[in-house]
Amino acid sequence: MEVLRPPLIRIGGRVYRKNHNREQPHQHEEEDFYAGPEDCADEPCDAFVVEETQRGYQCAVDIPSPLYKYIIGKKGETKKKIETETRTSIIIPKPGVEGEIVITGQHRNGIISARTRIDVLVESFRKKQPFTHFLSFALNQLAVQEKFLQFKEEVLEKCSNDYGVSSSLFQNPAKLHLTIGTLVLLNEQEIQKAQELLQRCKEDFADSIAGGKPLTVEVAGVEYMNDDPAMMDVLYAKVRMKDGSNKLQLIADRLTDRFVTSGLMMKEWDRVKLHATVMNTIFRKDPSAEEPSNRSAGKFFKERESFDGRNILKLFENFCFGEVQLNSVYLSQRFSADSSGYYATSGQLNFS
Repeated sequence: MEVLRPPLIRIGGRVYRKNHNREQPHQHEEEDFYAGPEDCADEPCDAFVVEETQRGYQCAVDIPSPLYKYIIGKKGETKKKIETETRTSIIIPKPGVEGEIVITGQHRNGIISARTRIDVLVESFRKKQPFTHFLSFALNQLAVQEKFLQFKEEVLEKCSNDYGVSSSLFQNPAKLHLTIGTLVLLNEQEIQKAQELLQRCKEDFADSIAGGKPLTVEVAGVEYMNDDPAMMDVLYAKVRMKDGSNKLQLIADRLTDRFVTSGLMMKEWDRVKLHATVMNTIFRKDPSAEEPSNRSAGKFFKERESFDGRNILKLFENFCFGEVQLNSVYLSQRFSADSSGYYATSGQLNFS
């Protein structure tokens, strides 16, 4: 079935078929990638620019410097292999220096092949990077923080004898938030791209959905992520629009769709799950940590010591944390804090 139905890899709006390695290697043992049926089969349809020069052809591509090492490979082997098999020369800036990777060669097809292989490598290893930023709504207004601290105090008073329950599980009240989606932004150019996209989202749909007014949301009730309340990893507060509308969900979903389409965000769910984490077992080891995205969740879950949340659910199922006026989406920096204690921001979208 791997031969009949090979996995597909989507890069920049194009689809590549990942061929299965044969047991008896032919001239080229490296996996090859070909355009999928919905794209041009022979050459990319303006997917990238190949320029003709006096000495042949060249193509330049912007790639964040942290990803250079994956193109170079151990002792330069990956780079040499691509150059040899495509008959091209690949010039990569020095480590830590942002700039363009330039591919040159005598044949246009060779340039296209080398660029495609580099794109596939970059896309593959980008998915393995821990997220650096996330889109968020801040839920840390003073009144909500006070109710959260009351919740924490009462939980510890009534449930501290339950397995795994301790003060180290609780969110920092100054960082209470709703996560829309996570991003891997590896240089200033990518951060700038995310900032510009946020502003386009404001103009295209956020302002019209919000109607020029803040969104009044209620943070009330608690729920858990996994399927066993006796072995919880995450307890969260539920968030809903006070007027019963779907404006908050609509803005969150539209933002996610737009960022996924741009390539800045990986699609993980069909809809954004509106929730505010209040207890999380990853806080045991690192109080500054955030809930991991799916790409890194496996590692964290293996290291977690779950807690018994059955009594917490029974006693605090309908606990009300208060109302919040939301009027901004933040491009928040992971592992950071501003003067208020919330995450430092790289940009924001204001819709009222």
